[in-house]
Amino acid sequence: MPRLTHLLPFLAWLPRQTRRSLRQDLLVGLSGAILALPQSIAYALIAGLPAEYGLYAAIVPVLIACLWGSSWHLICGPTAAISIVLYASISPLAVSGSADYVTLVLLLTFLAGVFQLLLGLIRFGALVNFVSHSVVLGFTLGAAIVIALGQLPNLLGMDLPSQATALKTLQDLLSHAGEVDLPSLTLGLTTVLIGITLKLWRPRWPSLLISLLVVSAIAWALPAWFANVPRVPAFTGQLPPLSPLPLFDLEVILRLLPSAVAVGMLGLVTSLSIARSLSSRSEQLIDANQEIRAQGLSNMVGAWCSGYLSSGSFTRSGLSYEAGARSPMAGVFSALWVAVFAVTGAGLIAHLPIPAMAGSILLICWGLVDHRGMRALFRVSRAEFLVMALTAAATLLLELQTAIYAGVLASLFFYLKRTSQPRVQQSREGEADVLRVGGSIFFGAAHYLQLRLQRCQGPHVVIDARQVNFIDYSGVDMLHREARRLGRNGGSLTLQRARPQVVEELQKLEGAQACPIRFVD
Repeated sequence: MPRLTHLLPFLAWLPRQTRRSLRQDLLVGLSGAILALPQSIAYALIAGLPAEYGLYAAIVPVLIACLWGSSWHLICGPTAAISIVLYASISPLAVSGSADYVTLVLLLTFLAGVFQLLLGLIRFGALVNFVSHSVVLGFTLGAAIVIALGQLPNLLGMDLPSQATALKTLQDLLSHAGEVDLPSLTLGLTTVLIGITLKLWRPRWPSLLISLLVVSAIAWALPAWFANVPRVPAFTGQLPPLSPLPLFDLEVILRLLPSAVAVGMLGLVTSLSIARSLSSRSEQLIDANQEIRAQGLSNMVGAWCSGYLSSGSFTRSGLSYEAGARSPMAGVFSALWVAVFAVTGAGLIAHLPIPAMAGSILLICWGLVDHRGMRALFRVSRAEFLVMALTAAATLLLELQTAIYAGVLASLFFYLKRTSQPRVQQSREGEADVLRVGGSIFFGAAHYLQLRLQRCQGPHVVIDARQVNFIDYSGVDMLHREARRLGRNGGSLTLQRARPQVVEELQKLEGAQACPIRFVD
């Protein structure tokens, strides 16, 4: 049974469901599906895909992720940030919305799923910790601005080509400022105003869905004024079709691989951040590696079922927790409800005005920005706030997958800078200088500590090493050389309260008897 539940994790919790819990999860799933409908369509348009692909991404990938994951409340699906990365990655290779474009998006989704599954299989979930929270904040801020700028042409009724960066999009908008279509602008702004009003007045209501329905009714009731406003392209209501992928085109795979790694990493960081946040409130323990495997499997299977890349959704997961979901069945029911709506509601969805969709996307963009998190980051760590700002700037000026790497490199730079200069408190006790070292002695910090040792005035130096957890060969060699230097001048180097593993490493170089360093408790 343990081996079976490892392959099929849902067998561990599914038999414990009761009629009451299933009824509660069914209602929570319905609420999640109502929220997912306009969001999924909007995200598909952001990704440059036909509208129905947003619904497909909210069906099969969500089912797989909920059944094979470990979180009770994490709900996956298409997201704004991943959609814009997909668009930025694929739009230079194919015409947006074309058959070739869809195929490349699904292939990239499959590659990202393979990358995620491999990380889970080798239990390398800690890798996502290198993408710090400040990078996620900065990327989300930049992505929200990029998405908003990209939707302004639709809101204003302009027919402009999509650009690779936010700066080029802004330049294009300014150069066509005189081409604003008033009916389109009216519908878009009405959607935004209704959505904001409902958020403030009735925050638990599905404001996106209501605002879209109201504005669509207005456009339908006043055809003389809104007849020329573009609508969401019609599509045939159906369950997600199977989509064979050109897996043997090595040149295309190599071209997409960097973007697949970047977007796969972004999806994992987002999903695990949401899962950990909700688990801390629900007092649930999650298995990060199992969650990573579930994400990878959901994207691999989802790509074959016309579902483009999905990850954890802040809004849908938060709704699942707040509405009282009892198990992952809430996400399963949500996916099934979306499937019902995809089959029966395709005709209604085709009447949605594109400017109204653009207005709803602007509302989503505003909700993406974590204002409270950014203020807290500024108060706690200016260095991390700078990382966030650099990531946001890179997101606006560079391609989005490049911005992720830039943010990771910035985080690593500040981390290495901080660890290469560990905290050292110096005091004088009799004839000895005492240095209290607060950090590991490794190759990055060895030179800094050597300079601090050489600045000591007295011949005898004591290192309080109780906070030194690790020392590598560079640190060992440096301390041996400094101990011999002090010894030639009639002094000594003593390590006080050093951990056993640190003492063992220092004695390996020349043996315990010949080690020039003294050790005291």
